[in-house]
Amino acid sequence: MYDLHPFKQEAKQAQEWLAREYSQIHTGRAAPALLDGVNVESYGSFQPLKNVASVSIEDPKTLRIVPWDKSQIKDIEKALYASDLGFSIAVDDAGIRVIIPALTTETRQKLAKIAKERLEDARITVRKAREAVLSDFKDQKLPEDMMRNAKDDVQVLVDNANNELEALFKKKEADILN
Repeated sequence: MYDLHPFKQEAKQAQEWLAREYSQIHTGRAAPALLDGVNVESYGSFQPLKNVASVSIEDPKTLRIVPWDKSQIKDIEKALYASDLGFSIAVDDAGIRVIIPALTTETRQKLAKIAKERLEDARITVRKAREAVLSDFKDQKLPEDMMRNAKDDVQVLVDNANNELEALFKKKEADILN
C-alpha cells in the first residue's frame, strides 16, 4: 500500500522543534531553558552554556549560573551579553545571577507575535511534508481510489499535527499574556 511513516516523523519533528523554540521564549518566570541558546567560548571552541556550567532557579525571577571552571565566569558573562536576551546580569565570586525582568504589556504582545510566527513556521514544515508524501504517491502511480484514500489519510494526519501545534501555541500564548 502506501507508507505514511515519513510524514509522521516530519510532523513529530515539527512539534518537537516548536516545543524547543517555545521553551526559549521567556514569560517573565525563571527557567533554565531560557539560556539554551547561549553558546560560550570555552577552551577555543563554542559550547552550549549547560556544558560549561550548572544553571538553576534561585527564585521565580532569578537564575543562578555556577561554572564548572571558575576561570570561565568572564566568558560566560560575555556570552550572556552577546546573546542580547534582555536579562540583567550580576557577577559574583561564585558565579553569575541572571535576573529576568517583569514583562510589560508591549513586550508580552511582541513575544506572543513571535510565538505565532514560530507556529506558522512549524505549519509550513507540516505542509511541505504533506506535499512530499503526495508527490511520492504520484511517483508510485497508485490507482485512483488508493490515491484518494491516501490523500484522505494524509489530510487526517495533517489536521491532527496542526491541532497539536495549535495546542502548544495556545498554552504558550496563555503563559505569555498572563
